[in-house]
Amino acid sequence: MDRIEIGRQEDVAAPSSALAYLDPHYWDRRFSFEEHYEWFKEYSHFQHLIQQHIKSSDSVLELGCGNSQLCEELHKDGITEITCIDLSAVAVEKMQKRLLGKGYKDIKVMEADMLDLPFGNECFDVVVEKGTMDVLFVDSGDPWNPKPATVNKVMAMLENVHRVLKPDGTFISISFGQPHFRRPLFEAPEFTWSFEWSTFGDGFHYFFYTLKKGKRSLDSKKCSDRLDSPSICLLQEELEGEDYIFRTHID
Repeated sequence: MDRIEIGRQEDVAAPSSALAYLDPHYWDRRFSFEEHYEWFKEYSHFQHLIQQHIKSSDSVLELGCGNSQLCEELHKDGITEITCIDLSAVAVEKMQKRLLGKGYKDIKVMEADMLDLPFGNECFDVVVEKGTMDVLFVDSGDPWNPKPATVNKVMAMLENVHRVLKPDGTFISISFGQPHFRRPLFEAPEFTWSFEWSTFGDGFHYFFYTLKKGKRSLDSKKCSDRLDSPSICLLQEELEGEDYIFRTHID
């Protein structure tokens, strides 16, 4: 996992409570000083999975780009039609400058809310998020029965994603959230996508969800390594960094 490069403001990066992640001012302060941080492992850890679902000709929307290098890594893999959004104007401005400085002139970055996406219907082949949806579960209460406010926000996000995906588009969600918690939301009756998942990571697994619009069926494929109960087994290396702070307050 990449270390945080944030200079003299290290106290801004890792809050004592995950509730700070709900505060837009926290993110603005953090992005003001932090140059780069990767949630849920670097691209190389799940590159083999994402390459199975994105073609070089696809139009891709990344939700909650922050200061991640995901869009740059996708571009290196030949995917050039990329739009990144983030709720933080600070993150957007810094990302725009960083990408232009590195010559990525064709990657679009804009300020937008994933709960109210400013795009027309059926305009992206792929929508991807890495840890962004997990923020919505901070302070969600019982993971088996999350608070109505949490469910409403998650459903608003998913409805927007489903709307902007092309008829055969794919939603990729990279998450700490385990399948038994995510399934009721992903498989809500208003969605037509299938539900599949894989795992990556050492010791503790991160979850790589793929939801293919228009492919839903009663016998949708399920992975052979399905978990039937929550896992809290973590190796020491997984306790390093901010992901663990995030994990302890979600699911």
